[in-house]
Amino acid sequence: MGGHQDLRMTQPLSPASLKRIASLYPRVWDYNHYYVPSKLRSDPVYSAVVSEIGTSALPVLDIGCGIGLLAFCLRESGVTADITGCDYDAPKITSAQRMAERGGYAGLSFLAADARTGLPDFSGNVVILDILQFFTRPEQETLLRLAAARVAEGGKLVIRSVLRDDSARFRITVAGDWLAKLTFWMKAGPVCYPDRDLFESVLGAAGLKVQISPMWGGTPFNNHLIVAERGP
Repeated sequence: MGGHQDLRMTQPLSPASLKRIASLYPRVWDYNHYYVPSKLRSDPVYSAVVSEIGTSALPVLDIGCGIGLLAFCLRESGVTADITGCDYDAPKITSAQRMAERGGYAGLSFLAADARTGLPDFSGNVVILDILQFFTRPEQETLLRLAAARVAEGGKLVIRSVLRDDSARFRITVAGDWLAKLTFWMKAGPVCYPDRDLFESVLGAAGLKVQISPMWGGTPFNNHLIVAERGP
């Protein structure tokens, strides 16, 4: 199954919310003081996630959470459910924990964990943004199965990923990723880009209804939003 329209969501956060999140990095010479509000303002994936799970009372597991931007975005968008973020990068987890404490956000927890070695016990909504291309195909399959097993009845697994296909967009994406690696913008180069069949076969076998839609967001890159839902 799949959609055909490019998802260009409007940003979910008010200027006051963006300023509040930026203030979690109070030093004006801190790169994140400027990067964070710009990222939240310009990247459509945050409002897409809010649109998909923002009205759900189920807790949220953010796999590959980085410095916790999605958790702060969800809180500022009115989501009150408990949110757990995990990431292999311990310094980013420390940063997320400090930001949550500084902002007085309740119900947020962040833990250092490598998704390749397993996921925490959990049942609710699950989010995976922009990390699958750094896994091998078997690792992708394992992670998707583990993530799907943590989707509760009535819950969703929301993923953004580049899709491997024969489009010009995909070729541009590959070139852009390797340029980012060569210029040290990315720590590691892509390992394996997933294709549509991976999501439809693995998540379908796990009992989830899968929908795949373009999420180009005004860029030349081949990003897609994958939403897999478990019926009640």
